[in-house]
Amino acid sequence: MQNLDAAFSAMADPTRRAILARLATGEATVMELAKPFEMTQPAVSRHLKVLEGAGLILRRVEGTKRPCRLAPAAISEIDRWLDVLRQALAGNYDRLDDVLATMEPRDGKAAG
Repeated sequence: MQNLDAAFSAMADPTRRAILARLATGEATVMELAKPFEMTQPAVSRHLKVLEGAGLILRRVEGTKRPCRLAPAAISEIDRWLDVLRQALAGNYDRLDDVLATMEPRDGKAAG
């Protein structure tokens, strides 16, 4: 993902993560997104601009409203990158399991 750094930078802010979590439930307007936060609509709009710049959300024009939604392609790219890490961890655990399986018990004492 070309914008991986931008995406993770955008997600470093807890407000933006909360906005993404809300958008995971469906499309929302700026006013709808601003409701749970003690901040102004322009402040929420600035957060949305960062998320949009990072490619994490998409906005469309609907009259005077600009509903936002998650950008599925960006979320998929992040998930693919995280999957590489998951696979590496699984490989590490598999190797550890192999090592532990070949070890002999110490003096017949059970760990407790």
